Amino acid sequence: MENEKKASSISNVGAWGMNIVSSVGIIMANKQLMSNSGYAFTFATTLTGFHFAVTALVGLVSNATGYSASKHVPMWELLWFSLVANTSITGMNLSLMLNSVGFYQISKLSMIPVVCVMEWILHSKQYTKEVKMAVVVVVVGVGVCTVTDVKVNLKGFVCACVAVLSTSLQQISIGSLQKKYSIGSFELLSKTAPIQAISLLVFGPFADYYLTGKLITNYKISSGVIFFILLSCSLAVFCNVSQYLCIGRFSAVSFQVLGHMKTVCVLTLGWLLFDSELTLKNIMGMVIAVAGMVIYSWAVEREKHANAKTHSHAKNSLTEEEIRLLQERIEKNPLKDVELAEARS
Repeated sequence: MENEKKASSISNVGAWGMNIVSSVGIIMANKQLMSNSGYAFTFATTLTGFHFAVTALVGLVSNATGYSASKHVPMWELLWFSLVANTSITGMNLSLMLNSVGFYQISKLSMIPVVCVMEWILHSKQYTKEVKMAVVVVVVGVGVCTVTDVKVNLKGFVCACVAVLSTSLQQISIGSLQKKYSIGSFELLSKTAPIQAISLLVFGPFADYYLTGKLITNYKISSGVIFFILLSCSLAVFCNVSQYLCIGRFSAVSFQVLGHMKTVCVLTLGWLLFDSELTLKNIMGMVIAVAGMVIYSWAVEREKHANAKTHSHAKNSLTEEEIRLLQERIEKNPLKDVELAEARS
């Protein structure tokens, strides 16, 4: 039993580690690919289509070789999920374009409380005081180290609301679909990736043209661009798989809270690799955020142990009604045995 728990803990740490490393790696690769100082490949939505196309290809190969088994999920649920996921991607891109960086960061931070509220509404999930306190600490910490100027306009506000709601709903749906159909994270991803890839590759260039005013057909491809696109797509496979894996094993709230470790890593690597400014305010915010993540992990583990003890106590204890019925059965059984013996004699 202890060995199983150890293996499970190592597997959980591996899933989180894969998500953090791949997410930070893809941000660094995309920064080089999309920045003006890099290759100025500014077609973010189309690039996401490439990501899902490669992910779909990996899923297809995996199913063909028998590495993963395909389970049935109704097509309407896959289409609905893909629509929500693509709305999330487009909404985030529009929010980043129309809003200031400060308001964009605030909208991303708001996903944690939004996910909490949506899980409470959809799944009647309750949270302890310790978990709520940890969430507040993480939000404050990440807010201190990332939020700068805050400017709001009506279009940007609407896009941010759509992005936050659709992203939160998508992350909750990943976990609920896995539980509902007893399907693994990679199997679910391999079913939704082709739908997302086709739709993003068809509509992505139009969305990018609206966002940037540039056509992807006019962009000059070089060997460096191809290398970074392939690197970005490869990292996206690990990022997508680990995201589904983490949400399936934990929850959308845990994914959001602990996922902000990526923000801390991005700020640190940006300072080390791209000469980004790292102020005392950034450092203080990162320390607060990491402290909040530690508190959150402790609070979740404490809640799990408390639930396990309650469940064990409920399982091993009898209610008054059960005791009364048991006593009645004990009192009746000897009489039946006596009657049976007399009948035989």
